Amino acid sequence: MKKEQIKLWVVGSIGIDDIKTLSEDRKDLLGGSLPYSTAAASFFVNTGAVGIVGDDFPPDFFKRWRHFGTDLQGVQQIEGKTFRWSGVYDENMIDRQTLKTELGVFADFKPRVPPAYKKAPFVLLGNIQPELQMHVLRQAGKTRFVALDTMNLWIDIARPALKRVIRRINLLTVNDGEARMLSGRYNMRDCATELLKMGPEYVVIKRGEHGALLFSKRGIFIAPAYPVKDVVDPTGAGDSYAGAFMGYLARHGRVNEKSMRAALLNAAVFASFGVEGFSLERFETLKESQIKRRVSEMKKMLTADF
Repeated sequence: MKKEQIKLWVVGSIGIDDIKTLSEDRKDLLGGSLPYSTAAASFFVNTGAVGIVGDDFPPDFFKRWRHFGTDLQGVQQIEGKTFRWSGVYDENMIDRQTLKTELGVFADFKPRVPPAYKKAPFVLLGNIQPELQMHVLRQAGKTRFVALDTMNLWIDIARPALKRVIRRINLLTVNDGEARMLSGRYNMRDCATELLKMGPEYVVIKRGEHGALLFSKRGIFIAPAYPVKDVVDPTGAGDSYAGAFMGYLARHGRVNEKSMRAALLNAAVFASFGVEGFSLERFETLKESQIKRRVSEMKKMLTADF
């Protein structure tokens, strides 16, 4: 079925990854935050991508990416090398060591939002420099809900710029270490209180295998992580999580406590599928029935009958 109006667009990195785990050593994988997040979001709504690649970006990567229905008119391709990342995971499949980072054309990335995207009500600002996130926001158009993802690097070296962006968004997503670093507090409730004071209506604090916490002025919701039996590659799990979260909200069109909580459960499900394969491989075989089954399992995890 052909998708029509773009309901969500995402800006982020596009890369070529080399990833080593205890069981496999894979080279030249489609990576970066943007493919993971848009692939997950595209299961819910027509999603646009804003990013940049070099002329070495394999045509097959574009073909595989478009297979999800993702709109790629916001992806620039220019002369030069595509962003590359190489890493190796520890035995616990959580900790990892970065072996190589080559920014390539991503170093001079100036995002351009296509006119067709500017009517989209939902936007996800992926983990890029805060100055670029603000640059994108100025082009955003008729947005209703903007989510922002960030990392410890920007909190450390670009905090003033990051805080300016945070004042203009609706949802901030960070992991527990980043929450503590940005807020200056330790307890998660204290962290969330300080982060909400910075401007967003909602704060999601991701805790990896321990799930996530949703904070707003209306309360707290704890969403578990889906317990995955065999983790193949954790790369991009957080990006898949954010993409599915925003995709769910964009599909339903309403943002309230109920839809936010349901979005968190769907996000946990998509993150769990993503880590069951390298790159987007698991998403490429994912069926609607498998998604529904796992969402149902997640709901049962939250139901207590004493």
